[in-house]
Amino acid sequence: MTAALIPAGYLAGTWDIDPIHSEVSFVVRHMVVSKVRGRFDRFEGTVVTAADPLQSSVEATIDAASINTNQEQRDTHIRSADFLDAEGHPKITFRSRALRSSGDKYFLDGDLTIRGVTRPITLDFEANGFTPDPFGGTRTGFSASTEIDRQDFGVSYNGPIPGADNAMVLSDKITINVEVEAVLRKDAS
Repeated sequence: MTAALIPAGYLAGTWDIDPIHSEVSFVVRHMVVSKVRGRFDRFEGTVVTAADPLQSSVEATIDAASINTNQEQRDTHIRSADFLDAEGHPKITFRSRALRSSGDKYFLDGDLTIRGVTRPITLDFEANGFTPDPFGGTRTGFSASTEIDRQDFGVSYNGPIPGADNAMVLSDKITINVEVEAVLRKDAS
């Protein structure tokens, strides 16, 4: 790994994701001609930055029922068994397996679980930096994105568009975007 990939002020430690200053969002193509955006309002997680940055790890849990697309009727449908089945599978989880670099980019490999189905995914990953905060703590930030096929996770509900040849209401591809700000845990000693 090249030193250029390591952000200035890199600090090893355990960090708690700050949900107020973080976001887990997604984009899905709708009716072939537009994109619907949404987010999850409740999530938590931990980032461990290791002395060797490539040994770092991430674990996160998302409350599936916290889906928010700014349209309550749609959100209720997405929470149902047709999509996320938030009652039967209340948590969406991610656990990293490896952080690797290639050229001038990072990639975070891990396991994503939706509806009780776990699949490997790779996120394009960017370390945004490390900084003291105004409250006497230290913060770090990361950005990540990936594209998944919702069918791989058993999210298969769809319908044809009347009068359109082989066109479906929703695309199978979903883009996931993550912006994380995390706070360094204080030493317990």
